[in-house]
Amino acid sequence: MKRSLPIKETIALGLFMFALFLGAGNLIFPPLLGQQAGEALWSAVLGFLVTGVGLPLLAIIAISNVKGDLDVLSKRVHKSFALVFPVLIYLTIGPFFGIPRTGTVAYEVGVVPFLGEASRFSLFLATLIFFAVTFWISLNPTKLVDRVGKVLTPILLLVILVIAIRAFVSPLGSVSEITDAYRENAFFGGFLEGFLTMDAIAALIFGVVIINRIRERGFTSVSDIRSNTILAGIIAGVGLSFVYLSLAFMGATSVETIGIQENGGAILAGVTSSLFGSFGSMLLAIVITGACLTTSVGLVSACGEYLSKRFSSFSYPVVIAVLCLFSLTMANLGLSQLIAVSLPLLIVIYPITIVLILLSITESFKKVTSSVYMGAIIGAAIVSTYDGLTTAGFDIDILTNLFSYLPLYNVGVGWLVPSLVGGLLGGLLGKR
Repeated sequence: MKRSLPIKETIALGLFMFALFLGAGNLIFPPLLGQQAGEALWSAVLGFLVTGVGLPLLAIIAISNVKGDLDVLSKRVHKSFALVFPVLIYLTIGPFFGIPRTGTVAYEVGVVPFLGEASRFSLFLATLIFFAVTFWISLNPTKLVDRVGKVLTPILLLVILVIAIRAFVSPLGSVSEITDAYRENAFFGGFLEGFLTMDAIAALIFGVVIINRIRERGFTSVSDIRSNTILAGIIAGVGLSFVYLSLAFMGATSVETIGIQENGGAILAGVTSSLFGSFGSMLLAIVITGACLTTSVGLVSACGEYLSKRFSSFSYPVVIAVLCLFSLTMANLGLSQLIAVSLPLLIVIYPITIVLILLSITESFKKVTSSVYMGAIIGAAIVSTYDGLTTAGFDIDILTNLFSYLPLYNVGVGWLVPSLVGGLLGGLLGKR
């Protein structure tokens, strides 16, 4: 018989999961989508929710099937794959990209507007405080749900709710016209924007934190862990969907007042300022800083738990201290260069991650052989590796022309068909 957490604990866990996913990047994508989709808003948002909410929740379920152990999930492909892929995931989305970025974004949105201009000293002081708070909250993983799910997240949700209600009750204008980017297929345009959040990768990391919190409450069987994870995921999914819908609506109704903006951050700043005056900057600072802090805590905790387990000679407090110090250094010295290196790597591993997630979900119903995993991942990796190289500036005309014949390649999903073909070939070779 399956057992469930008490309702209050389930809600707190769901809010905790919601806070982990709601990073600064997730707040910036929907307003831009709203401005560009215009009258096709709801179709575009639906596509965004499929990949921006649905895919990460599938990733959480996939990792719950192996009790939160990414190593076990990776071994379904091959032992050699399991030696490299999990470490690559944790380092790339953690200290090499995600964690330092949370500190700099919180500084740029939450501090600089009130200072008037940025400086190296103010950046150092702000990020020092930010990562010190991150370290303190992350220091005791067993209290994360209480500190984040029961304290930080309700405050964050309340502020977002205030902004959303004001935007719906007193919209800045009528819904704008459709731009060329969404004119032909708004749903698919939103679908691709949801991919850009790259939350499916983050879900494999955050899933470890969520599942460890469930296990700490005495749940050990796969079915109990999975059912409680799904319940928390539904709460998080509802919360994320509400936020994305609200932000997209704000963007779609903002053009008459603030004009067309280049990015979602500028749209949010313009909308909150128009709705609340100077008080809007403070509200936006609270939302962005809160979102960055909860994401930073989630990434530091997840990376700390994984790396301290993988390299047992280093304790969890030591690992998260190193992670916070490294992230502090990168946020102040070399984040732009680090992003330039990390982004191509993220583009390489993202399709591989999606294939791994989908095959793992499939295995919940039907056995998937190792040869199918290998074939599908190799097929996706061939295309994604070249996409990563082109992002890094290594573009070869002959290969670009060759890959352009692949279905959906021009919209960034050229790896899909090679992955399907590779999986089929892997299955046939496995049988022989």
